[in-house]
Amino acid sequence: METRIHSRGNMASFVRLRYQFRQIKEEFFTRNRIAEDNRYKENLAAIQIQSWFRGCQVRAYFRHLHRNATIVQRMWRGYTARACFRQMMTTAFFLTKMNFYSDMAVRIQQRWRGYYVRKYIHNYHARQQYLEGLARKNEQVRRDLEEFDELQRRVREHSNMERDEQEKQDQAQRMHYLLSTYQCPGVFNSPIRGQPHEMELRMRSIRPLLIKAVPQKKLLKGNHDPSIPVASLNLCATQPLPPIPSKIPQGPFRKAAEVHQQRYRPLEPTLRVATSITALEDARKEL
Repeated sequence: METRIHSRGNMASFVRLRYQFRQIKEEFFTRNRIAEDNRYKENLAAIQIQSWFRGCQVRAYFRHLHRNATIVQRMWRGYTARACFRQMMTTAFFLTKMNFYSDMAVRIQQRWRGYYVRKYIHNYHARQQYLEGLARKNEQVRRDLEEFDELQRRVREHSNMERDEQEKQDQAQRMHYLLSTYQCPGVFNSPIRGQPHEMELRMRSIRPLLIKAVPQKKLLKGNHDPSIPVASLNLCATQPLPPIPSKIPQGPFRKAAEVHQQRYRPLEPTLRVATSITALEDARKEL
């Protein structure tokens, strides 16, 4: 009895399971169809989710790399800047020391050179004696130059006076015909004036300018052609030939006296030439 009951229960369970199996199968196929229908969308959605997640990961990694690179660069740049600054400070300190040592060396050299020059090269007293001797020599040369200038001035005045006197003498000789006579007074001896003019006195003391006579050629003597008249021969003999035309020299020219004076002018040495080479030794000997 129990066996039958158990068999009936199994059959009912089997029927029930079979009925459920159909539902499960239909539901399975339905779900598969729905899954197949949504597979492409879900795939695209999964790809999009994966790409977004991977993008977030990459961006986070890049941010991490950038942050670490910034830290590394900051550390490296700080290290290099500190090293460069230490090098600059070392160079500046070295230059400062070298400049200080150079200034001190210059001061020491100045003191030593001054001492050496004052002791062995330039004697102050000898230099002072030389300058005093040079001053005396300059005074002597200045006095000599003043005396020479005074002498030259007197010579020029004397030459000017002689030239003026000679010009007056020549003028008096040329104008000697204006000299007064016993009957007729001249233009320089006016009766209105109390005394005669200087030119009148000068013309009285000199002789008049004589005009040289032109030498006359003698008549031709000896044998000559009788067909030629004697008057023609005398005319040819007495009349001089015309001068040969020559090129007029270009002027103006200086006077011969000035050229001669410039050519034979006296030596005027300068102060350097007039000073002797042994002037210092001579001055020392005199002192």
